[in-house]
Amino acid sequence: MQFFQNTEIAFKIKKDSELRKAEIMFRMMSSPAVVKIMGMLAKLALGLRIPLRWIVKPTVFSLFCGGESLDEAKIVVEKLSEHNVLSVTDFAAENRRSENEINQVITEIVAATDYAGASEAVPFSVFKPTALAPPGVLEETCTFTGRQATDRLAAEKFRENMRILCEAAHERGVPVMIDAEECQYQQLIDDICEEMMEIYNKEKAVVFNTLQMYRHDRHGFLKEAVAKARKKGYFTGFKLVRGAYMDQERERAKKLGYPSPIHPDKESTDKAFDDAVTTCLENLDMTSLFVGTHNEESLLRLMEQMRAMGIPNDDPRICVSQLYGMSDHISFNMAAHGYNVAKYLPYGPIRYLIPYLIRRAEENRSVTGQSGRELHYIRIERKRRNKISKT
Repeated sequence: MQFFQNTEIAFKIKKDSELRKAEIMFRMMSSPAVVKIMGMLAKLALGLRIPLRWIVKPTVFSLFCGGESLDEAKIVVEKLSEHNVLSVTDFAAENRRSENEINQVITEIVAATDYAGASEAVPFSVFKPTALAPPGVLEETCTFTGRQATDRLAAEKFRENMRILCEAAHERGVPVMIDAEECQYQQLIDDICEEMMEIYNKEKAVVFNTLQMYRHDRHGFLKEAVAKARKKGYFTGFKLVRGAYMDQERERAKKLGYPSPIHPDKESTDKAFDDAVTTCLENLDMTSLFVGTHNEESLLRLMEQMRAMGIPNDDPRICVSQLYGMSDHISFNMAAHGYNVAKYLPYGPIRYLIPYLIRRAEENRSVTGQSGRELHYIRIERKRRNKISKT
């Protein structure tokens, strides 16, 4: 796709040594066997408390993460901003076990929100709801079909933790994205998101809900949410992604005997994603949109729709995003054409980020898939640089 072909722009942030390291890492991740072994060893090492920092930080961690602290992540943010690419600093914590750990997570997210409020290079705050409740609490207070009355106190504490972070974002004028979770948790999260939108989105979209479009009910949910907000007079914000828990969702549905919540095939998911983007664009007067995707076809479609509707490339109500370390050919080329582009930049202690890194490795484990695409563009750029150095 010609729009994304300029590798000089795509990799201008990377030194030759960084490009070589990225090529090695993606070559390794193109092997399903290597990825499986790496994942098993990482989980084993975590369980046995074997130090991993010495091997993880200079390799896969440096490729996909901003650092072990917010201060380290700020260095990456500044580097990206020099090339008009924004950042979303994401403290990557999930499934914290104690109230003290959860309070530490809240403190860290508020600090990241403070930074976003002071930096034009960081347009959003973000948090993962499962970092705000001990494992099992959300399982006990939710079902796939709705909320149970088994532990109202735990559900209310979870709601209060989410409110604290939404209020902090509102006070600092920073939009906050609430990440999506697996289906059995999502109904409760959706209910709280709607409540927070009604409270804090009176003047603009501050609270954003995340919709995983591989779920067959999400486009209908989106349309209903927009209609409800329009009727009640508040703004909506949505982060659209294809989704991250497909295998788990299907296995859980099969095990518990309810219909799968997932679209039957990729084509249906792609259509739902693109249709949801269209719905948001058609309601842009009261809806803000964060498009999280590595899919070139969907982004070309978005850009064409914006042109057809007379929406400027840099409209502040629209932002697109890719994960740090992936799809630089998309991020930097779109930024060069004036679109609002943000890299999702996770940071935190390495032991917190191991699950995230395993997911990224598994996501890239096909030579004909993401790893193959990354390798394709990296090799083009390395050849281009080698040719220049010889002239």
